[in-house]
Amino acid sequence: MGALDRLSALGSQLSGGAGIAGGKAKILEKNADDIVVTACLRTAITRGGKGQFKDTPAADLMAGALKAIIDRSGINPGLVEDICVGTVLAPGGGATEMRAAALVAGFPETAAVRTLNRQCSSGLQACVDVANQIRSGMIEIGIGAGVESMSTQYGPGAVTEFSDLLESCPEAANCKVPMGVLSEDMAKARGVSRASQDAFAAASFQKAAKAQADGLFKEEIVPLKVKFEDPKSGETREIVVDRDDGIRPGTTVESLGKIKAAFAKDGSIHAGNASQVSDGAAAVLLMRRSTAEKLGQTIIGKYIAASIVGVKPLLMGIGPWKAIPKVFELTGITKEDVDIFEINEAFASQCLWCANELGIPQEKINPKGGAIAFGHPLGCTGARQVSTLLYELKRRGQQVGVTSMCVGTGMGMAAVWVAE
Repeated sequence: MGALDRLSALGSQLSGGAGIAGGKAKILEKNADDIVVTACLRTAITRGGKGQFKDTPAADLMAGALKAIIDRSGINPGLVEDICVGTVLAPGGGATEMRAAALVAGFPETAAVRTLNRQCSSGLQACVDVANQIRSGMIEIGIGAGVESMSTQYGPGAVTEFSDLLESCPEAANCKVPMGVLSEDMAKARGVSRASQDAFAAASFQKAAKAQADGLFKEEIVPLKVKFEDPKSGETREIVVDRDDGIRPGTTVESLGKIKAAFAKDGSIHAGNASQVSDGAAAVLLMRRSTAEKLGQTIIGKYIAASIVGVKPLLMGIGPWKAIPKVFELTGITKEDVDIFEINEAFASQCLWCANELGIPQEKINPKGGAIAFGHPLGCTGARQVSTLLYELKRRGQQVGVTSMCVGTGMGMAAVWVAE
């Protein structure tokens, strides 16, 4: 085996793709070593600074989601060996408060907890890391999760100043260019019109509004009781949050066309065709199929493989365009084999461009809407997509799904999941 072959094989192993390639028939096979999902859920996603979670710390959101995983699955919490939480903005990486959140949720001290930050893909990376821990034999049962309170932790302080050394390298300095600015530049350079972006965004709002009206989010959303300070009266009261509050029924291409561009006077990106600043949490319970069957756990779906790629920092938005073909190579499937693509709508411009370049029909993308309509709590989204995807596949009687997103500083990630 040559050096490049060895590198390719190692990359496949690290991504979780070893022994997977073989196409759709292969990934649909069931065996005792499959890494399965036996519970997945999320909180509602609410508007940053304005929504019903605006006064709720990230750790409290995570505690609620983790407690709900215990309740929904019926798992003995003492059997969970590791909990990995993706979070982006938390000081100190959120390690201390997420350990505390797990204890509050009802996990014993034997359940280890860690956090990670791969920006917009943090929640997905947490799920993949736990799946690979199980696949390697390190643990038997684990939880991949994600959370973000953008109400309390988002702002100018989220980006640090670069040293002279980092500033001296142009490509390194590009890592701190605001994503809205670089997405605006990309839209111009790649010829993505405002009209097409607004049409994509309007469709996201319309799909999400219909899904909410039809109760399609109820399976994945766990209600949380939190404290909320009324901005008008100043009164603090307890409320139950069980609905995404960023969805705007009645949004049309025409109404979006009236919103001013945010990053350039002649620009195309604005508050209505970009992801919303939001708060929320999500969690996914993973274990080996043989373990699930022994414990009598209901199997919702299974994890197949994931890919991670790097792209130019100024072209952050093209990440899914590179990550999705890579995960196809690892699994041997094609876009025709995929029933649903959950691609994060960081910006309509980048999501639309990636879909068009990959030749993915828009009817397969985010059938219940996406982050433009209900928000993108940074660390939460990757884990949130898993429950959105698996419940929708089940409802439709379909099986194969892909979750993917672009990642700040120039990366992309994708994963293949199968519903049962």
